[in-house]
Amino acid sequence: MPPKVKFQKEEIVQAALNVARREGVGAVTAREVAKELGVSVGPIFTWFDTMEQLKGEVYALAKARYREQILRGLDEPIPFLGVWRHYLAFARQEPELYRLLFLTRPDSISGGAMEVLRFSQDLARPSIMQIYNMDARTADKFFRNIWLVAFSYATLIVTEECPYTDEEILAVGTEISLSLCKAYKEVPGLAEGNFDRDAIFRELVKK
Repeated sequence: MPPKVKFQKEEIVQAALNVARREGVGAVTAREVAKELGVSVGPIFTWFDTMEQLKGEVYALAKARYREQILRGLDEPIPFLGVWRHYLAFARQEPELYRLLFLTRPDSISGGAMEVLRFSQDLARPSIMQIYNMDARTADKFFRNIWLVAFSYATLIVTEECPYTDEEILAVGTEISLSLCKAYKEVPGLAEGNFDRDAIFRELVKK
């Protein structure tokens, strides 16, 4: 009779996630996951042919946790600032998962920062279109531009080099959100990329 499998797949993935959260995905080895479970490596390879498969599951779970944070932000009274706040909270609370999602080059496990940007954009698009009265293309550009700033702050947080308070960071987010919204609404052709840059700057510097 074959030996009874003590651990289910979900338990092994959770153990691997625990290791990744503490030490980074590079530390997710058969030995470390087995140590987390308190067993030999045997149960791991009952469910997974390779550690790359297990790391892929860890990536999917990390992405699901990130998605939960973004959805919480979208539920706030000012959804886009909520997304900004929860994005930075994810970086602060889960630095190793943030590294996995946003600071890891695309490979067989990670889709890289641009893949998660598109994922985030898809989540936020309907809210931006409704609240800011934008079409899908403008909403995507609006999100991309603000996300690039949030990404900079989050990277500073993860690398423990951020000198700014949460209040300062959110103030910048508000300024950029307001500026972009006003620009997309009032500068003809800006979202499409066919605006008269020189004429607009000439008028602005006169003020």
